[in-house]
Formats: sequence, structure tokens, C-alpha cells
Amino acid sequence: MTRATVELPAATRVFLTLPDTATFTTVRPDGTPHVTPVRFTFDAATGLARVTTRAGARKARNVAEGGPAACVALCQADGFRWVTLEGRAAVTDDPARLAEAIRRYAARYRAAPPTPPDLVVVEIAVDRVLSLNL
Repeated sequence: MTRATVELPAATRVFLTLPDTATFTTVRPDGTPHVTPVRFTFDAATGLARVTTRAGARKARNVAEGGPAACVALCQADGFRWVTLEGRAAVTDDPARLAEAIRRYAARYRAAPPTPPDLVVVEIAVDRVLSLNL
């Protein structure tokens, strides 16, 4: 997965550290969108967003079934302020990557994420950032 620094204005970086929920959009095998609320983290230095979830969750299955072309979007909104992160996603259960995702989640949300036995992390290589009023 390609990773690159994503340049963001200071207000956008701050907004993406608030303990808010976002919508996560993936594409089902039949081509229709699947949208679900999630908590996530974003590392602008590596251009990587992370969502922890169960391996059997529809969002994880959509990404896994989409292969390397799995395009996704995360959108965090607060009133008329919003940021959407778009990119290609992959699912992993690698222990080091899971530990990093859990560490970042706990730092952002001040609590550990749920840790079901089939915990995975969806890693998104962000290649587009859209925003309004930030």
C-alpha cells in the first residue's frame, strides 16, 4: 500500500483529532455503497487512515473482496464543517499493525476500541482530501 505525506491546513489537522464519529463508505460486491458509522484515526505524516473492525463485518468484507482496487471514503462532519478522506484500502490482522491502530485509537478517543477475537484493521492509503469550512 502506497503511503505519502498528506499536507493539511492546521485547522483540518485539529478537526481530525477530535473524538468524533465518521461515516465509512465501501462498495458491496454488487456495486452499491455500504455506509456505516465508525471511529478512525488519521496519520498525515504517512497518509494512512485506520479503522478497526471485525473481520466478518460487511465493511471489512467489502474491502477484502475489492482487492487492491478497494476504494473507500471516510467523512467526519460537524454541522457545516466536514472532511472526507478518500483512498485505497486493505484489511490486515498483522499483530504489529493492529497494535498501532489500537494505540492511535486509544489516544484519539481516550478509550481502547472493542477487541473481538476476529479484530482486523482496515488501512486506507489516503490520496484525496476534501473539506469545507475548515
